Amino acid sequence: MTRRRVLALAAATALAVTACGESATDQSNAAEQANTDPQSVKGTVTFWDTSDATTESPAYRELAKRFEQEYPNIKVDYVNVPFDGADDKFKTAAQNGDGAPDVMRTDVGWTPTFAALGYLQPLDDTPALKNSDDYLPVPMESNVYEGKTYGVPQVTDTLALLYNKDHFAEAGITEPPATWDELREAAEKIEDEVPRTKGIFLNADSYYLLPFVYGEGGDYVDVEAKRITIDSPEVNAAIGTVRELVADGVGTTDTSANKYTNMQDGFKKGTVSMIINGPWSVSDALSGEAFDDPANLGVAPVPAGPKGQGGPVGGHNYTVYAGSPDLAASYLFVEFMNRPENQAYVASENNTLPTRTSVYEKPEVSDNEILTAFQQPIELAKPRPAAPGAGTLYDLFSPFYEQILGGQASVEDGLAQAQRKAKSAVPGFES
Repeated sequence: MTRRRVLALAAATALAVTACGESATDQSNAAEQANTDPQSVKGTVTFWDTSDATTESPAYRELAKRFEQEYPNIKVDYVNVPFDGADDKFKTAAQNGDGAPDVMRTDVGWTPTFAALGYLQPLDDTPALKNSDDYLPVPMESNVYEGKTYGVPQVTDTLALLYNKDHFAEAGITEPPATWDELREAAEKIEDEVPRTKGIFLNADSYYLLPFVYGEGGDYVDVEAKRITIDSPEVNAAIGTVRELVADGVGTTDTSANKYTNMQDGFKKGTVSMIINGPWSVSDALSGEAFDDPANLGVAPVPAGPKGQGGPVGGHNYTVYAGSPDLAASYLFVEFMNRPENQAYVASENNTLPTRTSVYEKPEVSDNEILTAFQQPIELAKPRPAAPGAGTLYDLFSPFYEQILGGQASVEDGLAQAQRKAKSAVPGFES
């Protein structure tokens, strides 16, 4: 049995039998050593980076190298792990007590779930939370569970309307649409006036449905009532709006396994005029022929529905595995990766939004017109419920949503099946 496995099993046992708060491992001096004598720290940090392997990971690889230069006694084992399925891969490794990374780039929706399972190390009073008052409040909230801080916000994001300005001009559209009705009208004009172009491509994924659900005043969970609400009238109405927008003569969708890639490819090539996506997709979009001139890429808030407007607050956190045999090194790695100058570097390389307030004053961000264009969408964004297990609803619901948009199931039947499938997905919530 490896040392990492022994420590992980001990950590899981300790967290299962204590409700409050002793260190999740026996490394009681790890935080003190990292705080007071960081250059004495030795070890290896296995880092699972869940960013896009082509467009985003090079920046994180470079920072990992710079970390090793500053801390020559610490080695970084960098691993790029595909985002899809990374949560299950981590949970399996943590549950087995073998193979989990020391540090992981964790989706904000996964963080409370991992914390509730006892798989994350609290970071309070460690270097990882150095200058924590510099973080934006909403991204920071996703790291707090039952009074302890289990992560540090790495990047933040939300969904916005991305559009081709040349297509808008050719179709005589002078302003981005502010409502879903206006978006439909704009899409119809584009299909009429711009040859071989679809007005809008909507991703058949339940996460991308959220702006429409928020526009109806709903969500997938009701925190006050402690109920899963996938089958609610609000979600039903939201899907109705999507179906109108992907109808012939307006837009399109795709329910295949390659739906996201097909959406991006169409937008990059100029065969699609509008998509709903986040800042993580910008570097990819700018690599396409439609945006040889980056100024052609427009960014606007998602249009408003009858009862609300905004996309979900997304993003990622750095989290530390409770069973890590190198906690001190892991704390120092998180602190380094999230320093203001390093967040600014990532923003300049990847066109992603920093989580530190001070970074928005740096020229890498303030002079970037695309990043500043996301400011209004971020201000309108809705925090996702910090209910352990709620983040699993997206993967659970998406296959049923695909069936609905693909015509294999009615809205009512698809939502009813998804609601039944969601039973027990969020502990303590009825379905």
